[in-house]
Amino acid sequence: QVQLVESGGGSVQAGGSLRLSCAASGYLYGTYTIGWFRQAPGMEREGVATIDNRGSTLYADSVKGRFTISKDTAKSTVYLEMNSLKPEDTAKYYCAAGLGKNWRGDVPPAAVMDYWGKGTLVTIYS
Repeated sequence: QVQLVESGGGSVQAGGSLRLSCAASGYLYGTYTIGWFRQAPGMEREGVATIDNRGSTLYADSVKGRFTISKDTAKSTVYLEMNSLKPEDTAKYYCAAGLGKNWRGDVPPAAVMDYWGKGTLVTIYS
C-alpha cells in the first residue's frame, strides 16, 4: 500500500508560480513511477509530469519548459514546480504512483497508475 498526500495548491494570477508537494508513505521501492495528473471540470484526467525510481522524467507537451518535477528520496516527497502559469492550467492536481512500472516517451495514462492522492486545487486567474 502507498499513501499519497498532496499540498501546495492555491489561486494565483496568470504568469505566477506554485509548487506542489506530494508526500508518499508506504511501500515505494524498486521500480516505480510517481507523478502528477490533473483534471479540469468536464475533462478527462491527464498526465502532467512523472518521475521514476531512476530519476527519469516525462512531461506533457503543454507544460514542457514551464513545469519541473523532482523528488527528494530521503523525504519521500515529489515536487512539481509550476512557472508561467496559464488559466488553462486550472485543474485539480493529483499525485499518483505506479509500482513496477517505468515509462518512456509520453507520460503514462492515468489508468495504469495504482495509487492516488485526493488532489489539490490549482486556480489560475487572468
